[in-house]
Amino acid sequence: MSMHCPKCHGTMRTYDRSGVHIEQCENCRGIFLDYGELETLSRIESQYAQQHYAPPPAPHGPAWGSHHHGHHHGHHDRGFLGMLFSS
Repeated sequence: MSMHCPKCHGTMRTYDRSGVHIEQCENCRGIFLDYGELETLSRIESQYAQQHYAPPPAPHGPAWGSHHHGHHHGHHDRGFLGMLFSS
């Protein structure tokens, strides 16, 4: 029995990601979660972030009279949820 999207009535496809069943519409690409799955994904995201991202080093204040110039690497990491929904 196939499920149909509540938004556009397209066919839903089920994916298993880290033990969580995610339904995605093949037509509108909408993602639908069952009760409690968003909380599970949030917990997995938090655990992933703790394992893969070290806390930033403590900032050292600028020397007296000098200007502090920060920099931005321009690299945007998508994190666990970005990887989870990338396919």
